[in-house]
Amino acid sequence: MSQRNGLILIVLILSGLACLAGLSAAPAAEFENPKVKPPRAKPHRRSAAESLPPLPLPATPLRRSERKRQPAPPAFVGMMKLGVSGFKIRSGKRVKISQFPTTQVDIENLTRHANNKLKIRYRYMPTSLSKFSWDPTELPLLYITGWTPMPELPDDTIAKLRRYLYDGGTLVLHAQCGRGEFTNSAVKNIAKLFPKRQLVNLDTDSPLFSAYFRITKMRVRRNAESIKSIPPILKAVYLGCRPAVILSDIDLNCSWDVVKKPIDGGTLYHKDDGLALGVNIITTTLANFQYARAWGRQKQYPEQAKASRDQLVLAQIIHSGDWDPTPHALPNLMKYIQNQTTLNVQFKRQTIRLDDLDVFKHPVLYMTGLRDFKLTKQEVQRLRTYLTSGGILIADAAVGKKAFDVAFRRELKRVLPKAGLKPIALGAAVYQMPYKIRTVDYAETLKSSNPRLNTPTLEGITIDGQLGVIYSPVGLAAGWEQLGFAYNRGYSDTDALRLGVNIFAYALTH
Repeated sequence: MSQRNGLILIVLILSGLACLAGLSAAPAAEFENPKVKPPRAKPHRRSAAESLPPLPLPATPLRRSERKRQPAPPAFVGMMKLGVSGFKIRSGKRVKISQFPTTQVDIENLTRHANNKLKIRYRYMPTSLSKFSWDPTELPLLYITGWTPMPELPDDTIAKLRRYLYDGGTLVLHAQCGRGEFTNSAVKNIAKLFPKRQLVNLDTDSPLFSAYFRITKMRVRRNAESIKSIPPILKAVYLGCRPAVILSDIDLNCSWDVVKKPIDGGTLYHKDDGLALGVNIITTTLANFQYARAWGRQKQYPEQAKASRDQLVLAQIIHSGDWDPTPHALPNLMKYIQNQTTLNVQFKRQTIRLDDLDVFKHPVLYMTGLRDFKLTKQEVQRLRTYLTSGGILIADAAVGKKAFDVAFRRELKRVLPKAGLKPIALGAAVYQMPYKIRTVDYAETLKSSNPRLNTPTLEGITIDGQLGVIYSPVGLAAGWEQLGFAYNRGYSDTDALRLGVNIFAYALTH
């Protein structure tokens, strides 16, 4: 081989290696969401006879009577568009794109389906940060979806959105194709929105899984894998007893036939299951709206800062779960006690941790919650000492939540291993004064499942001949608030207040 041919061969080899290196260093292909591609329009077939024949001049055509357009249905869902336009080079051409693309095909199908199932007449409408009034009466539900990272919301938008949610609005965030890029960025925005509230998995007894359709399993498909059935998964941030922010990191999918057309790089629920879950979300938002509006109004209690000598100040326990879903309950109950009894009650509620030494200053502790929690070893020991020293613990499962009920029974067994909760007999002192209680009325949610239930279901633990623990596995505090929570598995407002008066009267006199 000549020297010239050898040099040519070396150059070709180096060029080939450079090409291979370039291919290996190329970025991964950008995910393209096939749900964005609009369906092909059906061809229009019109015969010539359908057009108007030409009129002989100078004749003037008669004005045709036209049917008046029906007024548009009220808007219920606002699809929030966050996209900012930009440019990108594709195939050598400069193309205008959105930096946060989205699609409305799912919400279109869901709105149509929900109107049909619920016999309602609502619509969705697109909106934006600059156009929206942030008034939940205008749009009770805001919907954000995408498959790319969600833009970080500026502080002024976060403040407006937070106020919107406290005023009764609901926010639904939905990861198109189950893309983690969207989910991770949405979680960051939620943390910025509510830094002191937890984003948690919803329990299976949430109304979101039973409000209209009873959902225990959801069919899901990842990439081209076989379809699997799993428990429904939704995350939420609670305001009061309602999920105000709802996040699905699996595509809720109300439009795509995932059975016949799997999406590479996507995780989607089956279309029928996604529609069912979507209808439940709309149902609960509608049912919770008036409650959410009432809960968001801050109540002022003028005696909150006054001295508490010789007056009852109730201490509510802070624990690791969602410990304060009914913040208006105790102040409202104390106001009721003052108006209906001779007990001297101050409009004041203190919060306290069980590992705080001040816990022994309070003769009565109150505890509630929505979900699972766990006490530390120190908290277990402190509560045991408190109860065996004469303190009284009053507790209820907020709106009858099963997760809290299970956790409370478990943790109380750690506190008092040799004791157990037992039903309190109707002849017990707690039912005698100031109201003589024999029968009670329950909220509609409980009555529908158990129409014959008409007696109180309080349970207790007796310590040294007196009730040291008084517990209600069904909701008391929601009735004390009197805000009309639609999914309360508890007592009616009137009987919740009567029971509350008797329970605290017993605690103060024993």
